[in-house]
Amino acid sequence: MDCFLASTTTYNVVKFGAKPDGKSDSTEAFVNAWKSACSSLVPATIYVPKGRYLLNTINFRGPCKRKVTFLNGGTLVAPEDYNAIGDSGFWILFNHVDNLVVSGGKLDAKGVGFWNCRRSGKNCPVGARTVTFNWVNNLVVSGITSINSQLSHLVINTCNNVVVKNVKLIAPDKSPNTDGIHVEKSNGVTINGCTMQTGDDCISIGDATYNLFMSNIKCGPGHGVSIGSLGQKVDEKGVENVTLINAIFFGSDNGVRIKSWARPSNGFVRNVLFQNIIMKNVENPIIIDQNYCPNNQGCPGQTSGIKISEVTYKNIQGSSATAEAVTFDCSPSTPCQGIKLEDINLNYKNKAATSSCNNIGGTSNGTLVPESCLLN
Repeated sequence: MDCFLASTTTYNVVKFGAKPDGKSDSTEAFVNAWKSACSSLVPATIYVPKGRYLLNTINFRGPCKRKVTFLNGGTLVAPEDYNAIGDSGFWILFNHVDNLVVSGGKLDAKGVGFWNCRRSGKNCPVGARTVTFNWVNNLVVSGITSINSQLSHLVINTCNNVVVKNVKLIAPDKSPNTDGIHVEKSNGVTINGCTMQTGDDCISIGDATYNLFMSNIKCGPGHGVSIGSLGQKVDEKGVENVTLINAIFFGSDNGVRIKSWARPSNGFVRNVLFQNIIMKNVENPIIIDQNYCPNNQGCPGQTSGIKISEVTYKNIQGSSATAEAVTFDCSPSTPCQGIKLEDINLNYKNKAATSSCNNIGGTSNGTLVPESCLLN
């Protein structure tokens, strides 16, 4: 039994000098605890006891010798002055780490001042993502509550084999660019049992995302689950094998969305499944928008080269906040192909909603409300 107990070791941040008063800067103590855990020859746990811990920008860098668990029983708090973290682009960063668990606790990024700066049109810093994982493989993130992020709450970038479960990501519906979870350049990500109330996409999916599985998602307010925006650059990797099942959207701007810039691109979206989804007063429950050109700058007169194919919408029900519940606005130069609708029932003010199709081919069967505009 003694051998078993010796196989893991715990580093308490308080013993490294962290103060749970929410006022004393505990950044250095957390960094030193990380260094000890990361260099441990046996699996190690960084433990954050109950309390509030003020952290400036912090970089938990690997590689580490063994598995590391970051177990948070408290609340991590960003500085009140948004400039303190806003110029770095990140608040809490994990990078170049394999075999990492980040579990529990609360993160308060104090984003209100930054949002107000953005709204005022003043000269503001770039803003900080709350937690970013760069080049992390074999990652589990669970039981975290993140509030008031300056920008995205949780970013998964260039990672492999990731599980995100039972997290809550909360920011007001008018807070700019506060995406819940952003995934890009990653393979084998699973997102399960998460609740997102944000001012931007609940989940946003960037290029080079492969084998993404999402289930038991609650979204709203927010801009829905979005693949894109894609195609801002000509040379862009595709998005492939994306599944969303068992989701509820409450009053969100979009439900399930695929969005691309109206520009030439080598990118693609293929093999996507949206299934068992309930919409409650959602403005655009089902939408493909391949004519994204904000402020008509950089793309007037151009068309999207993103090739969208093999996208299935199955058993999607509920209410639309607008008359048109299904909008397929695909590229005239690269039409959508292999789109499938099956058992759709979306109403607007207790009447059948409408649908529209541009530059799209596919099939539809089962119950179809609104009537499908796809030509079988």
